[in-house]
Amino acid sequence: MPTQIQQNIALQPYNTFGINATARYFAAFTTVDELKEMLAELQAQNSKLKIQNSKLLHDSQLSTPNSQLLILGGGSNLLFTQDFDGLVLKNELKGIEVVRENEEHYYVKAWGGENWHQFVQHCIHMSYAGLENLSLIPGCVGASPMQNIGAYGVEIKDVFEELEALDIETQTITTFKRNDCEFGYRESVFKRKYKGKFIILNVTYRLNKTPQFHTSYGAIEQELEQMGIEQLSIGNIAQAVINIRSSKLPDPKVTGNAGSFFKNPTIPHTQFQQLLQEYPAMPHFPAPAAADATVLVKIPAAWLIEQCGWKGYRKGDAGCHSKQPLVLVNYGNATGNEIYQLSEEIISSVSRKFGITLEREVNII
Repeated sequence: MPTQIQQNIALQPYNTFGINATARYFAAFTTVDELKEMLAELQAQNSKLKIQNSKLLHDSQLSTPNSQLLILGGGSNLLFTQDFDGLVLKNELKGIEVVRENEEHYYVKAWGGENWHQFVQHCIHMSYAGLENLSLIPGCVGASPMQNIGAYGVEIKDVFEELEALDIETQTITTFKRNDCEFGYRESVFKRKYKGKFIILNVTYRLNKTPQFHTSYGAIEQELEQMGIEQLSIGNIAQAVINIRSSKLPDPKVTGNAGSFFKNPTIPHTQFQQLLQEYPAMPHFPAPAAADATVLVKIPAAWLIEQCGWKGYRKGDAGCHSKQPLVLVNYGNATGNEIYQLSEEIISSVSRKFGITLEREVNII
């Protein structure tokens, strides 16, 4: 391994859950050339391993370079349930620039290692509108299109222009446009079709010169009123979002968590109508129709979890947050497996009570 790659490194400082896991190899990259060098060395090591073991194992049984590689950004959307017996590469690519503009938009490129909230704050300071509703989301820029992150009525797909990603196998750089990414609810091709095949280097966002305010979602209007805001601005909306998130969500620096642990499920309208007879107060929102044109309804996962009695639950140092049941927390020394087992119990109880299967938003390692 190159000299900059370290061995047996504790990952606790690099994941917002604060889980004590170890990486067999660890390194940070600040340039694309550094990244390519590390990937080339990893592939060389794997080729040697394959030759050494070829008499004992078929190729299909050998680890591929990708299965031994984990790209780490802010560590805010994963849960370590075991040590990582491979190479962890931390993305520290930095830089923000306006690559072009027209009468309506600024096209702002940010590199993948930039802190997301700091990037949003920079855009607000520069009067680039469109990201203000996504304030205080943990993580880095590189993860934003992967997850199609969203909050308070805005998703990345709404402001996305393009990204550049490095093919891990060939080390060539590919540009992905909006349609290429196949964005869905907390979904993109990088979570399924191309999972483990690309490393997102940078993202370009199409931001507005004239703001288009989104205040109807959640408690934004109420918070703005409490703030005494009479004239809207992207800065005011950002501050309202920050206030709301701070009041409901635990600070990962204080209490380990990865934000929302579960996705909001969508169910067929017919199933929703049946549930509504038994649970007339069930909150719901319209959802895009399924591929087969089935009419779908989105149900808040937090409500389902709370109805099953999990809100504020704690066992040892693993728990369900007292203000936001979507958030599982590590109160100190919980293991990743303890958090995972709690999520399993929550999924089972919601399934038994409502016949709805919750899906984890957090990646399990």
